[in-house]
Amino acid sequence: MNAPTFTLPNATGEDISLADYRGKKVILYFYPKDSTPGCTTEACDFRDATDAFAAENTVILGISADSQKRHQNFISKYELPFQLLSDVDHTVCEQYGVWQLKKNYGKEYYGIVRSTFLVDEAGELIQEWRSVKVKDHVSEALNYVKSLD
Repeated sequence: MNAPTFTLPNATGEDISLADYRGKKVILYFYPKDSTPGCTTEACDFRDATDAFAAENTVILGISADSQKRHQNFISKYELPFQLLSDVDHTVCEQYGVWQLKKNYGKEYYGIVRSTFLVDEAGELIQEWRSVKVKDHVSEALNYVKSLD
């Protein structure tokens, strides 16, 4: 299945499209909010594995509904070497089915359900991890990418 295409601004306002990465595999990870504990752990785990993914011809793109300014701060604070994209109107989140009704402490609200997708070199969606638990997720995704060779 073709991965839904999109163009979103990165932390500096530059438009980034999924199509920009044709010829590479793309880890597309959706996360709820910059600088929260789980999201920080996940981002740092991806940061620490960036070279290993690069060795597999794979780039990492993070997407949340946070503003470009929040992304700038998050990238700077944790030295993140990959693009974070702002989906403030959650259009792309809805395309990928990760904008969902959530419950927390008895309150219901819409938000991003932590999920990761793997897009191959031709733009095909080849793997999905939905409702991700942060612990060990990045190593699981990396092992899956390595298994494709």
